[in-house]
Amino acid sequence: MRSEISDKNLYLTRPDMGRRLSQEAIEALKAQCVTSPDVQVVIPDGLSTDAITANYEEILPPLLSGLKQAGLKVGTPFFVRYGRVKIEDQIGEILGAKVVILLVGERPGLGQSESLSCYAVYSPRVATTVEADRTCISNIHQGGTPPVEAAAVIVDLAKRMLEQKASGINMTR
Repeated sequence: MRSEISDKNLYLTRPDMGRRLSQEAIEALKAQCVTSPDVQVVIPDGLSTDAITANYEEILPPLLSGLKQAGLKVGTPFFVRYGRVKIEDQIGEILGAKVVILLVGERPGLGQSESLSCYAVYSPRVATTVEADRTCISNIHQGGTPPVEAAAVIVDLAKRMLEQKASGINMTR
């Protein structure tokens, strides 16, 4: 899958286009992905592909396993080329996902290009979801929160979102 963006320069200069899937991706999503999942996992490359490649094997298998062990219906995980965080709203809306978990490479800085973030949102909608609706877990990497540990935290977060029917600032502790 990919966003409406076709190259890195456009990704950096037109963030709005990175928030929307290409028409081909929308069609593939509808044809190939599980609909109405409790949890949909999406992985865009973001600003650091190093973060994805460094953490993928240690976070995705335990995350998917943990979600399934929790009895949740898990959507078809997929990668989005040139995707931005807000693309999860369109994906969640198209698939009818209750929770979307987006794992994305953080902005490289301070010599750390392998740091991953998780942006999770309950019942995302393109027209109504705002940044305060998202719950973020950042600094996921070997020198921060280890990916396997982060996977367990994300599973617990998804369960709480489903129980509370909320995310971001609307969640209670």
